[in-house]
Amino acid sequence: MPLLTGVHLYPVKSTYRLSPTSADVEPWGLAGDRRWMLAGPSGRAVTQRDEPTIGQYRVQPHPDGSLTVTDPQGASVEVPAPSAAAGDPAAQADVFGTLFPAVEAAKEVQIWFGDRLGDVRLLHLDRPDSSRQIDPAYGRPGETTSMADGYPLLLASTASLEALNGHLAADHPAGDRRAEPLPMTRFRPNLVVSGSEPWAEDSWRRIRVGDLTFRVVKACGRCVVTTTDQETGLRRGPEPLLALGRHRKFGKNLVFGQNLIPERPEGVTGDLLGTVRVGDEVTVLEQGPPPVPEVRPGAGARR
Repeated sequence: MPLLTGVHLYPVKSTYRLSPTSADVEPWGLAGDRRWMLAGPSGRAVTQRDEPTIGQYRVQPHPDGSLTVTDPQGASVEVPAPSAAAGDPAAQADVFGTLFPAVEAAKEVQIWFGDRLGDVRLLHLDRPDSSRQIDPAYGRPGETTSMADGYPLLLASTASLEALNGHLAADHPAGDRRAEPLPMTRFRPNLVVSGSEPWAEDSWRRIRVGDLTFRVVKACGRCVVTTTDQETGLRRGPEPLLALGRHRKFGKNLVFGQNLIPERPEGVTGDLLGTVRVGDEVTVLEQGPPPVPEVRPGAGARR
């Protein structure tokens, strides 16, 4: 039986992870996950794609919605939670061309980030229930997400990571740094599942984790962030993108992990749908045919 063996959330998009043993689940994702993001002057998200050192900023959320953010040198700033209802400055946020309303953090917070990362602003999504609709090709009417790339949660499998690391070892000579196994942290999932077969998640369409159910709606296409060491903030490329291109290319996407949308349990109202916990059983409720990767000629040969 597959089990949930990891839970991760990222209070500010692209910053360092938190790894609790449990997390509440809301319709738009794990509670507190990516409700904040850094943005440039136009409102476009600024992430590790643009500046890998963002991953070295540590964030501690507080019960009142505020944050403590600590930079890589150990300096901290307190960030009160702004809201449109309180009259805080409104902003238009942009994640991959999807525009939605957000609220700016306090001026002193913007100065603190600007001194470290240049012309950026910290934005807060204070109304995830109505602000950002999921792509209608995959979401249902009224379903929303946070400031994540596109979907409420991302699931990854330890068996699939082991298989990918096997490709790295096979694709490169012994002693080549590119052959070194990668940690799961490179892929920044919310839920980590162990005990399944490699790539089994490709065929999952609906799963239960503990008492909650999720639709498995779309494979996750990967980008340059996977080449960034999450412990140091350094680019370590070109892997795993080369291996994903050889062995896990579907159309234009290099795939690792699956995007999830939580389902509302019968009789449950409000934002809290339930809780996922490390150790929860993961049950596959519905399956479909997995896609066939476009394996490049010569995949698997040492290079």
